Amino acid sequence: MSITSRNIPFIFLLFLFSCAQEKKKTETTETKPERVISVPSFNSDTAYAYVKTQVDFGPRVPGTKAHEACAEFMISELKKFADSVIVQQGTVTAFDKKKLEFKNIIAQFSPQQKRRILLCAHWDSRPWADQDTVRKGEPIDAACDAGSGVAVLLEIARHLKQSKPAVGIDIIMLDVEDYGQPDDSPFEKMQDSYALGTQYWAKNPHVPGYYAEYGILFDMVGAKNATFYQERYSLQYAASIVNKIWSAASQIGYSDYFPFPNDQRKLNEGGFVIDDHFYINTIANIPCVDIIQHDPSTRSGFGSYWHTHRDNMSIIDANTMKAVGQTVLQVIYSE
Repeated sequence: MSITSRNIPFIFLLFLFSCAQEKKKTETTETKPERVISVPSFNSDTAYAYVKTQVDFGPRVPGTKAHEACAEFMISELKKFADSVIVQQGTVTAFDKKKLEFKNIIAQFSPQQKRRILLCAHWDSRPWADQDTVRKGEPIDAACDAGSGVAVLLEIARHLKQSKPAVGIDIIMLDVEDYGQPDDSPFEKMQDSYALGTQYWAKNPHVPGYYAEYGILFDMVGAKNATFYQERYSLQYAASIVNKIWSAASQIGYSDYFPFPNDQRKLNEGGFVIDDHFYINTIANIPCVDIIQHDPSTRSGFGSYWHTHRDNMSIIDANTMKAVGQTVLQVIYSE
């Protein structure tokens, strides 16, 4: 089409409008820079030392001196890091009718923040080696189950003191999780015999009406060559959070520890695990994910050390705890 003199004013106005639009786009881009995320570096050596400290107390079976000493240690450490520490105490009845005194230890970071994330692990140890072939009636060291989860949380707490994320964090060390009824128990079958401290907290939270956007449970997160498949209750109740965690792991190079379902032989490889997160999901109604080792080569689906005397310092690997701790730091500092 030819340009006539009548077209020139219109073309000139169109040119000015186009320039203004380009300037507006440039200004919009310049005023909204991409967010830079600073994520602390998880210290696996510190986490390893935290596991050893717990093991050195001895089996942390409820009602023992080792249990009490470990509680005092965790409270002392968390008071160094958290804005406040709450000790929730009470009594629960176990499958064998024993009355067990418990301590759920809650550390609050930025309690004024409305947006909150819950991080948790159980800290008591199994009173029996019921999955072992020797000394079945004796308590275990519980280095991985549950020393590793506590260790990762304590190291995360140290970073939360030094560099606060944009959200509030609550760390809960849950008690009387592993006093669950053995398969060969002579007592009448008790439903929900595990996670007694968690069930109590879910019904009686440390803050009335407490709610977190989501929770992450750490269970058996320190063994050599551990793999963390996507557990099925976690997918049922908190699929978006599962994806967030596993995507973060892939982003920072830990996909070997956190394989996506398409890397697994079957979508449901992780199985359904009744763990603390189940009660947090179903009673407290907080979407909660279980980061738990899965080993498809064993009958239990857990590591071969599970509920045996092999659960000692010899199986603990600082690299595994680094993968888990760094991944979760990536998640919470990206919020």
